[in-house]
Amino acid sequence: MKIIQQGFSLIELMIVVAIIGVLSVIAIPSYQNYTKRARFAEVIAATAPFKTAVSLALQQGESIAELNNGTHGIPPTPTATKNLADLKVEKGIITATGAAITGNATYILKPNEDGSAWKIEGSCLNAGICSS
Repeated sequence: MKIIQQGFSLIELMIVVAIIGVLSVIAIPSYQNYTKRARFAEVIAATAPFKTAVSLALQQGESIAELNNGTHGIPPTPTATKNLADLKVEKGIITATGAAITGNATYILKPNEDGSAWKIEGSCLNAGICSS
């Protein structure tokens, strides 16, 4: 009589568990960094109307020292959201701060003299959640 074997051996199951373990060690940190970058994208996107307003004011001849939230067509400070803690414009420099869920990273934009080019600074560069 011939015995038919069914199921998996212990070694096959251990190999599958090891493969899943290796994949999770690689995937979880990558996923966490991806979600932090995705959340910080809201902070970066929130600066767009402020960049436009500052550039327009500079091209119209306004002094950079006078460019603050609520003046010369620059929008007032927006309300905080789940991902954006604060966004302010002082002397033409836009500073956006992410909420705790984004690691409280900052995104700082400094315009050139006519507002046509912007220099990106802030702790988001070191955290790897924004690029210059």
